[in-house]
Amino acid sequence: MVRTRFAPSPTGYMHIGNLRTALYAYLTARHYGGAFILRIEDTDQERNIPESLAAIFKSLEMAGLAYDEGPDRDGGFGPYVQSQRLPIYKEYAEQLLTLGGAYRCFCRKEDHDLDGDAPIRRDPCRLLTDDDVKHKLDAGESCVIRQRIPEGGSTTFDDHVYGKITIENAQLDDQVLLKSDGFPTYNFANVVDDHLMAITHVMRGQEYLSSTPKYNLLYESFGWPIPEYVHLPLIIKSDGSKFSKRLGDPSFEDLVAMGYLPQAIVNYIALLGWSPGDDREFFTLSELEAVFSIDRINKSSAAFSFDKLTWINGEHIRALPLATFHQLALDYYPKALLDYDTLKISELMQVRTEKLTDISQMVAFFVAVPEYDVAMYHHEKSKCDPTISLAILTAVEPLLAELETWDNDSLFQALKDFGKANGYKTGTVMWPIRTALSGVLATPGGATALAEIMGKAETLRRIRAGIEKLERGTS
Repeated sequence: MVRTRFAPSPTGYMHIGNLRTALYAYLTARHYGGAFILRIEDTDQERNIPESLAAIFKSLEMAGLAYDEGPDRDGGFGPYVQSQRLPIYKEYAEQLLTLGGAYRCFCRKEDHDLDGDAPIRRDPCRLLTDDDVKHKLDAGESCVIRQRIPEGGSTTFDDHVYGKITIENAQLDDQVLLKSDGFPTYNFANVVDDHLMAITHVMRGQEYLSSTPKYNLLYESFGWPIPEYVHLPLIIKSDGSKFSKRLGDPSFEDLVAMGYLPQAIVNYIALLGWSPGDDREFFTLSELEAVFSIDRINKSSAAFSFDKLTWINGEHIRALPLATFHQLALDYYPKALLDYDTLKISELMQVRTEKLTDISQMVAFFVAVPEYDVAMYHHEKSKCDPTISLAILTAVEPLLAELETWDNDSLFQALKDFGKANGYKTGTVMWPIRTALSGVLATPGGATALAEIMGKAETLRRIRAGIEKLERGTS
């Protein structure tokens, strides 16, 4: 059975790369009817941030990535938090010592601090005899356990995305597996855990490609089967730099706070490194589960585009049931707007909203007309200018005051008939009315839709104000 895992460290919030790794692991498990496991890798105690753990659970829930096993869902392979597995790592580190795949190192940390370009050198503790080790332990000397990398030869592995990769063993360092405080390093714990949790497909960023041979040597030392590897390409910005939370780029929760729907973010993130094989770009999570395949993951870096995310977000907003969008929009409506029929406003807003955070500004004119210049009454396409606008507003004010039925259809028909009778195109009539009602260039609905929502009294009040502004000829 296919078993994938998402193994974040609680050292920050869910950044975009984390989310994509979790998503691809989730989709792979769902596509093949397997299991998706959440494992918390908290062995780097100094960098752990308590609130980050809650952020991980919250982000997965918002994204809809339900895990089958995890810290709160034991599937028989727990514990699923690494700090709760310390005896397990100690046991396997001791076993690796016996197998010859590791050795105790008593050197100080600074003895291993080399310049970045310095060649890999082997630790002198590799040569210690059993008696030497016993003597040092008896003397109370502190030690770590390091991996014993073979002196010669090379290590080759296959990756689903990058193909066959070979690295000379001479380029691999004798990495620390178990620190002196009993905590494992990531490089050891992830191998032990992936084996014991029966993980079949390991998904992670391509920055781990160079470390994978060391992991495979560990698998071979234990005589364990090696999982399938799926290393994911970088996510970069438009300028080619790496997309990174540390550099101020938004996390998943940041994007939600910016007005993007979680399902739209998930849809977009899925496309950063994967393609369905056609031009389709809109996907729900269940649709992704059906079509996702690791064979269609690209090796080239994926450029994050806010423009593309915004477009996809707009498509997801328009796909929502009106009632769902309305509930979301209410959080962005000013309190004064609640005097109107907000459901009708939401009906207008849904087809024009690309981000939820745009809503407040887009509906602000319902509360109060902003200051605007009479030049706004000039509209070439509608063949309208301030002089024509003044004539139209002056003529339609009494017409609308006498209108008995006040709804969009009745208003539109009355104004259309007025235009026909007076030689105006319908657009020419509507432009000054919409301008007087809103005072902005773009509105979520036309003149009559706005008038219906505002009601007769408020509509006439704003038209009279528009007439006065045009008569003054000033802003």
